Amino acid sequence: MKRLVTLCYLVGLALAVPGAAWAHATLTQTSPSFQQRLERSPAFVQLRFDQSVKALPNAITVYTSKGRVVSGLVRPATTDPRVVTVPVRRLARGAYTVRWRVVSADSHVVSGVFTFGVRARAPPATAAFGASGPTTREHLVRWLYFVALALVGGGLGFRLLIVPGPLPAKVERRFYHVVGVGAVGAIEIGILAFLLRAEDALQLPFGTFLYGDLSPIAVLRFGRAFVVMTLGFALVCALLFLAWLTERRILLWPAFVLSIGLASGLSLSGHSAVDPGSSWLSELADWAHLAAASLWVGGLVQLAFVVWPLAPELRRAAFLRFSRLATVLIAVLLGAGTYLSILRLPHLHDLWTVSYGQVLLVKLGLVSLALLWGAVHHFVVRPALERGSVPFAGLPRSLIGESAVGVAILLVAAILVESKPPPQPVRAPTAASHAATP
Repeated sequence: MKRLVTLCYLVGLALAVPGAAWAHATLTQTSPSFQQRLERSPAFVQLRFDQSVKALPNAITVYTSKGRVVSGLVRPATTDPRVVTVPVRRLARGAYTVRWRVVSADSHVVSGVFTFGVRARAPPATAAFGASGPTTREHLVRWLYFVALALVGGGLGFRLLIVPGPLPAKVERRFYHVVGVGAVGAIEIGILAFLLRAEDALQLPFGTFLYGDLSPIAVLRFGRAFVVMTLGFALVCALLFLAWLTERRILLWPAFVLSIGLASGLSLSGHSAVDPGSSWLSELADWAHLAAASLWVGGLVQLAFVVWPLAPELRRAAFLRFSRLATVLIAVLLGAGTYLSILRLPHLHDLWTVSYGQVLLVKLGLVSLALLWGAVHHFVVRPALERGSVPFAGLPRSLIGESAVGVAILLVAAILVESKPPPQPVRAPTAASHAATP
């Protein structure tokens, strides 16, 4: 009855809160368009909005990749107050960034950024001139996002694969608390990660950033992945809530499949999808690497903080089953990680001469520590539990320690994801390619 009351309260609250009405101007068309490649220099840059706007003389600024301004002053609107135009000089081959800022009819300042190229490929808006790239805040947020993925995906996997039967009420309650934190965190932290990346691209103070145009970022792989993953984890939250409300564990299966599958959004929008040499195999390996890490770390958290302190009667069976699963997960983790390392580091000396390799070395050191820790549990603790004895009293703290190492690995992985691998060597043309050239 209490759960039904809770559901009715939440639904009523959602219906009672009115939607916000946004009356500020919206950019509807640009010339050149977002990331368009032009074969010759344009004479002007033009923006069209859905309502009248006020533009100062420097409302549109066009930069080269080196930061040189190549635009003039905004032309006064003569026929259509919704259109803002600025002339540009004759542009040489290269990439260009357009930053604009206008005042809409509701007095809000609306800003944005986009890129285009002249006989060259335009960079994404997140790599526009003026964007500083990943910051310490973004590394921290990405790490929290990985932790959230582990809590929800690994927690659901542990519940369904390791302890699939009925659980005591207090154990079930803590399971839902931990997994729920992960599911909600995946939504909220994902939104924060997107906003931080957009704020860096727009280079605006937060008050002005609230009215920034995010469409050039939303159309990128990163933006599309953010939208799909946010909506997907909202569905995961709904399934978790219904499973808790109706006490139907069968609903946890689609939530589990969704949470593990949605992790592929990071693989489809990261280095494994866009860097030179990337392929469907690199995307699959990256997803398998992240999914295995999530199942392993999330399972450790459930074992150390849910089952072990609250369900003594399940400790032995849960530990033995998870030990067998962890062996498979670590094999997948190592295999996929080795393949991706070889793919992204062209030379062995890149491990200690470039920043990407140095971060990877730190990650390898933590993985080695985790493997050593896991080996003790596998070869010492597991046989003792199979014989029906407890090997040492500090086992709970040992499980917590292994969980902490796993979370630290996720932190290094977050930094690694935002780091740029060294450029791939350019292959010399073969004799066959020369012969095929007319």
